[in-house]
Amino acid sequence: MIFNRVFLLLIPIFIISCKSEAEKISERNSIIDSTITAFQKNLLKTQIDSVFEKNHFNGSISVFQNGEKLYEKENGFENFKTKSKIDSNSVFAIGSLSKQFTAVLVLLQEEQGKLKINDKVSKYLVEFQPEEFENITIQQLLNHTSGLNDFGSGLLSKPGKEFNYSNKGFRYLGELVEKVSGKSYDENAKELFAKAGMKNSSTPNLFQGKDFAGAHTGNSNNFQKIDNMPKRLAEKEISVAAGGILSTVPDLHRWNDALYNGRILNPESLQKFMEKSSGRNHPILGKMGYVFGMMMNPQKPVAYFHTGYVKGSPSLNIYYPETKTSVIILSNIADESKGKDAIFIPHKEVKKLTDAIESSVAELRKEMIKI
Repeated sequence: MIFNRVFLLLIPIFIISCKSEAEKISERNSIIDSTITAFQKNLLKTQIDSVFEKNHFNGSISVFQNGEKLYEKENGFENFKTKSKIDSNSVFAIGSLSKQFTAVLVLLQEEQGKLKINDKVSKYLVEFQPEEFENITIQQLLNHTSGLNDFGSGLLSKPGKEFNYSNKGFRYLGELVEKVSGKSYDENAKELFAKAGMKNSSTPNLFQGKDFAGAHTGNSNNFQKIDNMPKRLAEKEISVAAGGILSTVPDLHRWNDALYNGRILNPESLQKFMEKSSGRNHPILGKMGYVFGMMMNPQKPVAYFHTGYVKGSPSLNIYYPETKTSVIILSNIADESKGKDAIFIPHKEVKKLTDAIESSVAELRKEMIKI
């Protein structure tokens, strides 16, 4: 369906001239790229505008490709009492999107020779020295195969055997970063944000309070503000390393661009970050691969993504490396009475759309070259 729509955009675009063959190829490729981009923009606007409308979505959805904006829209309120509008400067709690930052911080420590991801965590943290936990490795924390129980004191499975999503494991990774670096997680994160060119991202303890969208439950007509935000994100039950980072749409695009294009990690570390090392059956998005602090599509198109949720603030970050396409969805309200599956309906719809477009682009380019 998506592929067929493209031909509505096609016009006679190739003219025989006296130009050299190289010039003709360059011009042809340029026209193909601009035609495909026009197709993407048109389809994204039609479909994502519909997502906003039918879901009464309060938040921001943005799609950039190789630095060019394909789609961006903000809707609703940053502050529901004053009715101040969400804009590109609005700061959101991003929940488990934070895990990828923690994973990168761990890999940066490995690059500096301060640890190896195959090391046992017991080498660094006393909490892992009891016999039951002593063989858990850093890598098993990174890909959620440690067996740690978020809601109890024992293990859910033998380390390295099963996927058990663990916020606790990433809290310990944050403590590990502090231990080997000799600096607080806040300091490490601040340096990482600067390295990625992120201008308005922060940890809760360092946040200055400007343009914070907060977090709310309910809907825009009947809402309840979550108290003690963003400070509560630094508490042990959530922890900054597992789910407490604050960011904006533009900053997350900058992060995706810097990370996947090799400006944060060296090539070896980036390969470790992106390589599937476990699998997950996500309660909302289904079966998928898991890398370090990120999920990935189990089949084409290649995509790295993660959902995030802290009470009243759902989010999604997707990156398609083959086309350098970055998709960010941030919101500051969730109607929990409808359940998490309903909360993430807009996110699922957008991902389904962008997955389909990503799959169509390569096929479309091949067909257009034949014209």
